[in-house]
Amino acid sequence: MGAEERVKALGIELPAGSSPVGNYVSAVRSGSLLFLAGHGPLRADGAMVQGKVGHDLDVAAAKDAARLVGLSLLTTLRRELGSLDEVERIVKVLGMVNCAPGFNHTPAVIDGCSDLLVEVFGEAGRHARSAVGMAELPFDIPVEIELIAEVR
Repeated sequence: MGAEERVKALGIELPAGSSPVGNYVSAVRSGSLLFLAGHGPLRADGAMVQGKVGHDLDVAAAKDAARLVGLSLLTTLRRELGSLDEVERIVKVLGMVNCAPGFNHTPAVIDGCSDLLVEVFGEAGRHARSAVGMAELPFDIPVEIELIAEVR
């Protein structure tokens, strides 16, 4: 089963997507690699999830926000490639978490995105990853994630 079929089978609805909020592009292809810029968590209504993890959001809410970021990343992959089936494998994910002092469960937060990628791409969705805490993120979002994919 391909990634597009899995998305349908899982009942996943991808968001409309968003435009960059600065002087950059959402994706750059170099050879067989597609580099996606940092994405934030957008709700279905287009509003950004906001707050500091460990203060305003608990791990479960932050993990849900990371899943929303994953959905936005999938939207960008589909827009750039025409189909998620053009993804050979997810190579690397960089997850940044807007942490309150003392919060150190960043891997559990970024699992929200990683779990989604494995659901959609199967073993090809397993990736190398960094999950780091940050003092602040743009617009007070709780999580920002970048992705590198190998594509056909």
